[in-house]
Amino acid sequence: MIVRPRPNTFGLLFAMRGSIVPRIALRVLVIAAVSAAIGAAHYVRPGLVPELPATPFTLLGLGLSIFLGFRNSACYDRWWEARKQWGQLVTEARCLSREISALLPPEEPARARITRRIIGFAHALAARLRGLDAAAAAVPWLPADEAMPPGSRIDPPDAILRGITADLGNCLRRGDIGEVGFAMLEARVAGLSAVQAACERIKTTPTPFAYSLLLHRTAWLFCLLVPFALVGSAGAAAPLAAAILAYAFFGLDALGDELEEPFALLPNTLPLNALVRIVEVELRESLGETSLPPLLEPVDSLLQ
Repeated sequence: MIVRPRPNTFGLLFAMRGSIVPRIALRVLVIAAVSAAIGAAHYVRPGLVPELPATPFTLLGLGLSIFLGFRNSACYDRWWEARKQWGQLVTEARCLSREISALLPPEEPARARITRRIIGFAHALAARLRGLDAAAAAVPWLPADEAMPPGSRIDPPDAILRGITADLGNCLRRGDIGEVGFAMLEARVAGLSAVQAACERIKTTPTPFAYSLLLHRTAWLFCLLVPFALVGSAGAAAPLAAAILAYAFFGLDALGDELEEPFALLPNTLPLNALVRIVEVELRESLGETSLPPLLEPVDSLLQ
């Protein structure tokens, strides 16, 4: 995710870090080149290039911009929902760690074991959502007898939650916590499980492909045909006008693609590594550890 102070007006015009320009630069150049070629042909041999009326393009451009806005709104809703779920994960992890420290006896080894499992859950879920090896990400935080082999096809985050519930059940049977305390702690575990399910729903349910394909094709058709409407009225400025239109429509299309996948490793997606580090540092500190890694900071305005 791009994290940077808002630049001034001049800086906004030329900011590249976090901009969608690198992804669409080639497409914009193609449209500008096509427009320049049409303009050159029209200048060398008038009448060779058909001049289309501008009114249909005005209406088509208006409709296309509205549809792109609807799609980007839907994609942003996915991004924001994912961010809320990870905020909920941080909340549930803090509360579960705090309640474990309050309810379990100080000498109970399950306190540290469960707290480290919570950290392992955050690491495993982030890796799973990004298509990485969730079992390998969780290994440093689990007891040796619970470590899953790297590349395991089972659900590592859920397996970690099962381990937490098993520990809580053992504490209940030993009388270290009462039934009310167990129910309260298990509700936190269920909250972590709900966050996992919601994130997996977002990841595995993209926006309808046909809708994205229709908008992508329409944007290309509009940008390729609009030079025929500009060649007579805009003259030498037609390539610049066509490039600006292409920047707007292709930029909205590409931005929607990034927001649609909030867990991917792209400039405008969620900083899962930074969120996991928050959980790790705070829960390790609750265990009394002093040698803690620093919180992640943006590197060249990019926070991952």
